[in-house]
This record gives sequence, C-alpha cells and structure tokens, in this order.
Amino acid sequence: MKRTHLVRLGGYALLAVGTAVTFAAPANAAPAGGTSTSSAIQDALQRDLGLSPQQAQVRFQQERVAFSKETTLRIQLGEAYGGSRFDAASGKLVVGVTDVGRVAEVTSAGAVAEVVQHSAAELGATQSKLEQGNASAPKSVTGWYTDVATNSVVVEAYGNDAAAASWAKSLGADVRVVRVAQQPRTFWNVIGGQAITTTAGARCSAGFNARSSSGARYVIDAGHCGNLGGTWSGTGGTLGTVFRSSFPGNDYSAINVSSSSAVSTGLVDRYSSGSDVRVTGSSGGSVGQAVCRSGSTTGWHCGTINALNTTVTYQQGSVGQMIRTNVCAEPGDSGGSLVSNGTSTVTAIGLTSGGSGNCSSGGTTFFQPVNEALSAYGLSLVTG
Repeated sequence: MKRTHLVRLGGYALLAVGTAVTFAAPANAAPAGGTSTSSAIQDALQRDLGLSPQQAQVRFQQERVAFSKETTLRIQLGEAYGGSRFDAASGKLVVGVTDVGRVAEVTSAGAVAEVVQHSAAELGATQSKLEQGNASAPKSVTGWYTDVATNSVVVEAYGNDAAAASWAKSLGADVRVVRVAQQPRTFWNVIGGQAITTTAGARCSAGFNARSSSGARYVIDAGHCGNLGGTWSGTGGTLGTVFRSSFPGNDYSAINVSSSSAVSTGLVDRYSSGSDVRVTGSSGGSVGQAVCRSGSTTGWHCGTINALNTTVTYQQGSVGQMIRTNVCAEPGDSGGSLVSNGTSTVTAIGLTSGGSGNCSSGGTTFFQPVNEALSAYGLSLVTG
C-alpha cells in the first residue's frame, strides 16, 4: 500500500468527466487498424481456404467470370429465377430455375442450371413473413436466411427448435429449422486508451487488460474511476462491474470483464497518430524517459518522465509513489495508458491519474505505476 503524505500540491485535479464529483472519468477511443497487404491476403487465403497463390488467382478469375453473368440471367429468367451461387468445385455459376424449359438459356450463357421448386421471389416472400413477425419470435430463434444451395429459407434455433418451427408456421412461412450450437454474439476489442463509461454517469479511459492466474479478465484503471462503481461499458458493449478499487492513497482499480463478447487485447490506441501499438511487458519507467499517453478525450500525447515516487494531493486526499510527467491530459483521459514511446511495440508504465493544465497550453500529469496495481491484485498483463 502507498503511504499517504500530508503534502498539499495546489491546483491539481483528477481527470474524470461526466459526474457531479470533482474528479474526472474515462474517455473515448476509436478503433485503429492497419491496411491489408497483398501478402497478408494471400496468407489468409492459404490458411483459411487452402489456396496456393496460383490457385487463388484461378479462383478470382473464375468468380469474376461467373458473377458477370448473374445480373443478366436474373433479369432474363424473371419469375423462373431461383437464385444463384458460385460453385468452387466446378468454378462456375450455378443458377436455379423453376421451369425446366429455361435450362438451355442458363447453359448457353456458360452457367450450370439446377431445377428447383421455389423461385427467388417466393423465398423472398417467406423471409418477409419472418421479418414482419420478428417481434413475436421466441428467444430460441437466432436468425434466418435464404439458403440458395437447398432452395429453402432456414430458421436457426438455439435450444428449442420446436418453438422456432411453431413460430414460423404461425406466420404461414414454409421454412427449414436448423439447430445451432451457440447463441450468436457480437465481438469487440477492449483497447487501452479508449473510452469506458459507467451507469453511475461518468466516462474514463481504459488502462490495460490483465488476467488472474485462474483466467479471469480485468481492465486495470484509475482508482478514482473505479470508486464510481456501477456497470462499466466500452466502445462495443458491456464490460462488467468493479472488482476492487483504491483511492486515495493509491489510484488504481480492476474492472471485471464478464462479457463473453469483449475481447481482451494487448493493444493501446494511438488515435490519429497511427495504428494501435502492442504492449509487450511492463516497467516502472525512468526519469528522462520519453513516454506517451492514450486517452479518450485528447487521444495520443507524448512527453518525458520528470520524477518518480512523487506524492500528489488532490481534493480527495493524497496519493504517493506516482510518476510525474510533462505529458498533457484533460478530463475524460483518466485511467488511460501511459507507455514507452514506440510505433509498433511498447512497454506499459502507468495509468492516467490527474494533474494540471491542458493539451492546448501544456501541463503536468501524474500517473499511477501499473506494476503496483498488478501486484496488488495478483494480475498479469495481456500482451502482444
């Protein structure tokens, strides 16, 4: 635990925003990403589709030729059109027709004809019935789509497929019900420096992702943010509630990441300064070291460490063993990541606490050493 010194440093404020309290809450972050290169695309094709560079080139050409026929045939066949798909085995477009007398039109265009029962218009009408009855769908229904290969509308169900079938029948929709093994969910990345908000009415910035020895996941953040309590959410959905929090004396907290859709990453957002950087480890920092901070209000800003083991006194009380820097910050940046300077990989150093000034005129910002927070809760960083 940190020692609390009764030293008063006037004019310093915590960096949280959106509450009636005198300290600030976390800030927003925008996902940053790189552009794919041709080699990266080729690697993915080989890994996921088993295609060599030569095979991929052939596949691209076959698809280009096949899909160039699709619009013309759909218009030409009219009500007899039963949908189309690319068949990788033959390398051709397969077109469904409801009238056997129209097969020759398809084959003469260089496509493969397949006689089917339902037209594309009929399948679309079935889907429309499901859309209109969406509000009454049982919870077991996870979605629906037109499966061109089987010429049917498929309703997917998790668990009670009988309820799904009954619902579709009540709408007058002729469907095929398929049971799925999992309930679908959204996926989103938890990235350092991006905004997190609480139902208590405040906004802060995510610090670093961490795990316990049992595999439980946490976002390490500022303690004055954690003290607000409530349920915390990130840019893509709900995170969870606060596990533990310490402020004043210390300024760190751990927010439990209980959402299965939230993906814990070893990334920190550089906002407009470039792609996300990867955290490879942690350190306590050194005086004179160049460092950068990520926060949801002001983005990515850099400076140097002026002093270690600093005590700062806020209106709420004193916090010791802090890192003093000339990096600017503003309300909403609280909790955000302090890292070593780097364009691709960085070392985690601290969590944004508070300070004075702003990012227009400059200022002084204090950071809670991240290693102390990790040690206090027995956690390890998510890296890479």
